[in-house]
Amino acid sequence: MKITLEITPNLEPLFGTRDENLRLLEDSLGVHIDLRSDAVHVQGPEESVARVRRIFEDFEALRRQGIHPHNGELNGMLRLVVADAATTLRSVAETGKQRSVGIKRAVQPRSLNQRRYVEAIDQNDMVFGVGPAGTGKTYLAVAMAVAAINAKRISRIVLVRPAVEAGERLGFLPGTLQEKIDPYLRPLYDALFDMLDIEKVDRMIERGIIEVAPLAFMRGRTLNDAFIILDEAQNTTTEQMKMLLTRMGNNSKAVITGDITQIDLPNPRRSGLVEAINILDGVEGVAFCHFEETDVVRHPLVQRIVRAYESARPQQQELPLEGAIPVDVPALEEAKAVKAPKPQ
Repeated sequence: MKITLEITPNLEPLFGTRDENLRLLEDSLGVHIDLRSDAVHVQGPEESVARVRRIFEDFEALRRQGIHPHNGELNGMLRLVVADAATTLRSVAETGKQRSVGIKRAVQPRSLNQRRYVEAIDQNDMVFGVGPAGTGKTYLAVAMAVAAINAKRISRIVLVRPAVEAGERLGFLPGTLQEKIDPYLRPLYDALFDMLDIEKVDRMIERGIIEVAPLAFMRGRTLNDAFIILDEAQNTTTEQMKMLLTRMGNNSKAVITGDITQIDLPNPRRSGLVEAINILDGVEGVAFCHFEETDVVRHPLVQRIVRAYESARPQQQELPLEGAIPVDVPALEEAKAVKAPKPQ
């Protein structure tokens, strides 16, 4: 089947940088797209050609509504559309708009795993987001927390991180306690400032609506009516992870994010995140979302770097340490459906 689609004014953003979006449609849907000066010729199976036509029509409809996604966002939306025949460009945009009420910029999943992650946060009280750097684990979690507080589903946001250096020992840090811990919590502030005005964030922190704190401050607390995010969870110990997970109170939701390939603990085999994945598998109300290098949404080079490191990583299983829970770490890193064996 072959059709011709007219190039209307302002349609060019749909093509993407160096026509990358058209190449995505070709590779994913099995069609051939010939871009001419005045028209786009699409040839391929009838169903695939019809999906391309629907994408063009939806983009036009969104443009008329004043919705103009930037290129990176649009490419992510198209990846969702081509991955699921039941998904349309318009439905993806509408869902993202609903979740972005009160946020400076639209927060839109850019891959199928990111969409599953967002849906899991909607549907479960506790979600683990595990995967490489740049896959949006923390960013999307913060966005969902901000959306929840704007919708008055919860009354406060608690953002937590373990204060562990990445391979360095910084030693004594001058200043007050807050000034000492702020460097460890900066990524969480960055995500907040990307979604809300700095003045609004400052006011919410002053009023206790948003709390950004190191993990060590969580002992003995009960967090009711809260959206709790534990970031860099691969750097928690077993005891710290259990302590944080048991802080949940009534009407609370928890999201735990981490990358098990970047553990900065002295003993990586004792990571609380790795053990929690093993122990909590199958517990009702707990969901696990695994990300891969294809979900990286930072600079395109980051995706290639993650893939190169994964290829170079020796795929051998070490003997478990005495007292440690046996975990098949490579299997977890690859985010496969098969879990590591349970402890006897």
